[in-house]
Amino acid sequence: MRYGQFAYIYDKLMEDMPYPRWLSFIRQCWEASGKPETVVDLGCGTGNLSIPLAQSGLRVYGIDLSDDMLAVAQDKTEQQQRTFPFAAGGSVTWLQQDMREWELPEQVDSVISCCDCINYLTEEDDLAETFRQTFEGLKDGGTFIFDVHTEGQLRSYAEMQPFTLNDDDISYIWTSDLDEERCEIEHDLAIFVREAEWFGADSSSAQNGSYEPDASRYLRIDETHVQRAYPLPRIEALLKTSGFSQINVYADFSRKAPTPETERAFFVCVKASEEPVSNGA
Repeated sequence: MRYGQFAYIYDKLMEDMPYPRWLSFIRQCWEASGKPETVVDLGCGTGNLSIPLAQSGLRVYGIDLSDDMLAVAQDKTEQQQRTFPFAAGGSVTWLQQDMREWELPEQVDSVISCCDCINYLTEEDDLAETFRQTFEGLKDGGTFIFDVHTEGQLRSYAEMQPFTLNDDDISYIWTSDLDEERCEIEHDLAIFVREAEWFGADSSSAQNGSYEPDASRYLRIDETHVQRAYPLPRIEALLKTSGFSQINVYADFSRKAPTPETERAFFVCVKASEEPVSNGA
């Protein structure tokens, strides 16, 4: 099945994700560094962080590799604008770009990348290129805030799998296979969606009479996702090589240092302003 199908059930599967905690953590970081006006959301998915940030009055660029995810994000934006318009100055622009090569016509005040998007970069060279592009895309004094699953978290997934969901309208079987040497995990999901939900009354196929959904049948969607966890000191070293000099690492939505039990590590980086050249005698 096409990846596009997964985009349209993504929000249903991720409805328990702690998006408010991400927003709260990001805003706390901005309180220390200065609230931005322009923000890039790298790996924005269906816009679950980009849209609230735009609603609060920020000018947001949502960047994702999947045009299907961006199509869902655009549709959500239009729906939510009718009930919760953007505050003055707020806007969101959706862009299909690779996070390793992203670029804009302007530098921005902050870049965020949440929900372990960085773990999808499974080669160090890709990680380094993303960090370099982000450093170049930030204004002096700008912040780069992102999170990653730790090595311990990926090992935990491998030990605890398989995972299952059995709801009336959607179910899945999720298995994981870990490459211990690379700390790289492959997640395989077989997802079953009730056709009446997938091809509902609002779908174009139902409206033109070309397809009549059957409430007793389920559509199967197969998904494979590969992530890699890197040692946190290695990530910090790559950030420094990319130009970041002010780097803080935190654990699990807190301001505490990571421990071996940390599941999700947060990096908060600042692009230091260039020191003016002295012409003194």
